[in-house]
Amino acid sequence: MMKTVTFVFLIIAKLSIFAQNKNDRILLSTNNQGKRQKIQISFTKGKQFNHPLLAIWLTTTDGKYIQTLYVSQSIAKGIYEHGKSEQGKWFPGEHRRPAALPYWAFSRNIKEEDGLYIPTPKTPIADAYTGATPQNDFVLETQLDETRNGKAILWFEINQPFDFNDVWHNQKYANNNAYRTSGQPSVVYMAIIDFDKENIEYFLHPIGHGNPTGENGELNTDLSSLTTALKIAEKIVVKIN
Repeated sequence: MMKTVTFVFLIIAKLSIFAQNKNDRILLSTNNQGKRQKIQISFTKGKQFNHPLLAIWLTTTDGKYIQTLYVSQSIAKGIYEHGKSEQGKWFPGEHRRPAALPYWAFSRNIKEEDGLYIPTPKTPIADAYTGATPQNDFVLETQLDETRNGKAILWFEINQPFDFNDVWHNQKYANNNAYRTSGQPSVVYMAIIDFDKENIEYFLHPIGHGNPTGENGELNTDLSSLTTALKIAEKIVVKIN
């Protein structure tokens, strides 16, 4: 009887530890070589979170690109885990998805040989600024490349593959391959932050969406047609340390 009770107790203990770890936020760290101000970004996933792509970056208040703080590895390298299919099986391979994070891509303003503004395997984003997209709530700790003073804009763009709804259905742009793997366009969040003030929390809010086919870097401020796309993220908080 004692052995049975002990065995059951161990199972319960292990399940408790698993639940605790599952609910813990994942800690990410980028740009460890940066020597300037530290930024902490806390992300709480929403009910519709399911393997999205995301980018976080800074611009001046008039829109001039400063630097990328974090971007999902697949789009940063141009290599996707399910990039090619052979004999009914998927393998990592090169893939171009300009509709995934177009606002970030055009903000960088680096045009590749094929005319797109997203990185390729030949021109990847440096490892210091990228990583696999976490599949749970996370805290990103990163640093600036150069000291900043005054105000800047912190941007957060997120997009979930094949996220269709009644407006953004799979036949909306039937002949556009970029749109066919996207569905609802990327959601763009932002906050104006002040590097002269420390230990202040800034809450990011959705202000628009990216181009649905990735053809340009325009921001559409009409979010009325988006449904599940607005529930990928529940809360995004930024703090300058």
